[in-house]
Amino acid sequence: MATITDRPAPSATGTKPAKRKRSKAVSLADRRPSFVVYGILIAFILGSAFPFYWSFLVASHDDATFTKDSPMLPGGNFFQNASRVLDTIPFWKALGNSIIVSGTVTLSVVVLSTLAGFAFAKLRFKGRGPLMVFVVATLAVPTQLGIIPLYMVMAEYGWSGTLGAVIVPNLVTAFGVFWMRQYIADAVPDELIEAARMDGCSMIRTFWHVCLPAVRPAAAMLGIFTFMMSWNDFLWPLIVLNADNPTMQVALEKLQSGYYVDKTLVLAGTTMATVPILIVFLVLGRQIVAGIMQGAVKG
Repeated sequence: MATITDRPAPSATGTKPAKRKRSKAVSLADRRPSFVVYGILIAFILGSAFPFYWSFLVASHDDATFTKDSPMLPGGNFFQNASRVLDTIPFWKALGNSIIVSGTVTLSVVVLSTLAGFAFAKLRFKGRGPLMVFVVATLAVPTQLGIIPLYMVMAEYGWSGTLGAVIVPNLVTAFGVFWMRQYIADAVPDELIEAARMDGCSMIRTFWHVCLPAVRPAAAMLGIFTFMMSWNDFLWPLIVLNADNPTMQVALEKLQSGYYVDKTLVLAGTTMATVPILIVFLVLGRQIVAGIMQGAVKG
């Protein structure tokens, strides 16, 4: 004859508190940011966009009108000032040089830094720790200390006055290696690499199929930083390049080299030189968001 056993009574910490916890988590997830959060975000966006708007505002007036009235709305002289910029400096040549230099440096830094970061983070080899310490220590050395020896090396190789003298010294950076090493160490589990190796993948295939998709947000961020730093670099191109073969920042400096500085002309050239940076940010910014969303879905 079957016996019926009594079921234990639910404890005080039974299903009801769990339901309460789940409902509380759902309510926190469904909460929307308050108007204060939106106000702070809008203030940050306006503050970030104001310098670009101010440059365009000044560039859209003539110098006499802007000096006299200081208007807050754009005028109709931007294309006229842009034409003056094209007549004053070799704008298109400088633009092409900057695109070549910044694009090559950015691609090289991202690829080599990702490879080096993967090696320092996931591979075991003799001297890994001291080498990483040496890489980080080079960040404390000011760039200005190496300008004279570097110029002597470029002159010895006959690269002075060419774009190679600007590109080659910046093909890899210590910051890029450190950045990618820290990200790969946390974003790529060792078990995933071991599983790929057990499946027969070589180390380079493991890097390409396992590591590279996981570090896309960090690589895109490094690409943005590197492109901006290379695009805005002024001192080294000014020293090593000729006057007839400048980068964009060196060419813009000529707009204010006279006795009288026309602010509308200078800021018209600055506005035109900012457009490529905005395009790169929009392209790589989408990669950052796509990589974050992909990681969130996989998690």
